[in-house]
Amino acid sequence: MYRSFEEMPVWKKAMDLAQQIFALTEGLPKKEDYGLTSQIRRSALSVSGNLAEGFGRHHTKDKMNFYYASRGSLTETKSHLIYAQRVGYLKRDDHRLALKLIDDIWKELNALIRSLRNKTYPQP
Repeated sequence: MYRSFEEMPVWKKAMDLAQQIFALTEGLPKKEDYGLTSQIRRSALSVSGNLAEGFGRHHTKDKMNFYYASRGSLTETKSHLIYAQRVGYLKRDDHRLALKLIDDIWKELNALIRSLRNKTYPQP
């Protein structure tokens, strides 16, 4: 059992993702500062933020809701990355590591949610 959200491996990976997204978006056109750049940075940071908030909740259902929100932010971030590559803002290889990290976080989040769901709704 973790004493703090900072001890959660999935939270650590989510923070790594937010840092990677920040670095990747440094080179986006200035015209995107209030559009794509802002949106993708907020969605990436929301992954770790929702994990932290869920960790702080007492009730399992509350925790699950925030972990679901984290997963939603993760898929939003992935969509923005794909868009940035498709419109030519990022080269295909530039965001490959971030996409791999997104897939890793996705798997860990699903395992976390599944363990809580099994605790809340045990199978007969």
